[in-house]
Amino acid sequence: MQRDCFVAIDFETAMAHHICAVGIVAVEDGQVVDEYYSLVQPPDNAYSWFTVKVHGIRPEDTINAPTFYQVYPEIKKRLYGKLVVAHNESFDRRVLQQSMRDNMMDYSDLNIADKWECTMRACRASKRYPSGKLNECCALEGIALKHHEALSDARGCAELYLRLNVPLI
Repeated sequence: MQRDCFVAIDFETAMAHHICAVGIVAVEDGQVVDEYYSLVQPPDNAYSWFTVKVHGIRPEDTINAPTFYQVYPEIKKRLYGKLVVAHNESFDRRVLQQSMRDNMMDYSDLNIADKWECTMRACRASKRYPSGKLNECCALEGIALKHHEALSDARGCAELYLRLNVPLI
């Protein structure tokens, strides 16, 4: 059965589980129907040098950005009751759960699965994608990607999920 109604999500983090950007892509009947992106000010606007090197988001980019608590209503609106997909679902799910816990929010209020669909796991299982890394999987599929940009990564994940779930006839 093809799953063509879902939400793909990607977080970029400043350090540990502290979010500095979120990208969400909603798909219905195999078509993108909504996209959401926001920078997020992490606690104390603190970053590790390594994460800045990975995604290029810096403290000056998020000094006036909303906090997780402020963007959460938009996240909840898009995730509530949906099938959620992420490229490294255990990472993104943990980031969301811990950010919610930090803000005294209950993950169960989202009415989503405790474990999400994972395109990385599916790519690795297929043996077609050597590393399972998002940028390499997207390149093999001809999917445009600006890697480590949250909305682009969510788009790439959504497209991969659609392609990985098409029945092979």
